[in-house]
Amino acid sequence: MSRIAIVGGHGKIARLLIPLLAAGGHQPVALVRNADYRSELEGLGAAVGILNIEQDDADAFATAFTGSDVVVFAAGGGPDGNIERKRTVDLGGSLKSIEGARTAGIQRFVQISAINVDEPVAADAGDVWNAYVEAKRDADIALRASTLDWTIIRPGALTDDAPTGKIELADKVDRGPIPRADVAALIAAALDSHETIGHQWEVVGGDDPIADAISSATR
Repeated sequence: MSRIAIVGGHGKIARLLIPLLAAGGHQPVALVRNADYRSELEGLGAAVGILNIEQDDADAFATAFTGSDVVVFAAGGGPDGNIERKRTVDLGGSLKSIEGARTAGIQRFVQISAINVDEPVAADAGDVWNAYVEAKRDADIALRASTLDWTIIRPGALTDDAPTGKIELADKVDRGPIPRADVAALIAAALDSHETIGHQWEVVGGDDPIADAISSATR
């Protein structure tokens, strides 16, 4: 059994991931800023820790990670127009998580990013989208440059549709939708395979069962 710290533990993907991890014999630890989420998250199978991504420093992250074997960075600044939160949550939260994991002696780290963030942004995309893409891109760069055993998952357009259990997974894929539930299932499967370490993948809905997609992508 692994103890898996989830930064952004009340996010939509995190809440789908928690019961999958618990069912797989792991102990998910949902790290959230609001203690009011405790009963909901415990009901899903998580232990709960308090962590304020924006206000806490890297040492506080390390303390929150103590006793865990894995960190999953699942936080995001949300869909609103707050440019600063893209920097403080999507980038700053990731950087503090990376440093906190190192300080806590944790090697395994999985990060949820976004498709196409290495590509130039359209001229009319707007300041908020630019800030989001830059934050995700720079967070991925930092993780790849770290000494951690990392995996980066870059999903396409996220939906709340029912899981299909089938995906398209590769270094690069065409843009498309994918249910959050399938992203959660992919993360759970990736955590159970050492072969996924050192890989950065884009993922959308597809025709391959998740286990087969991982097998093909790690050959």
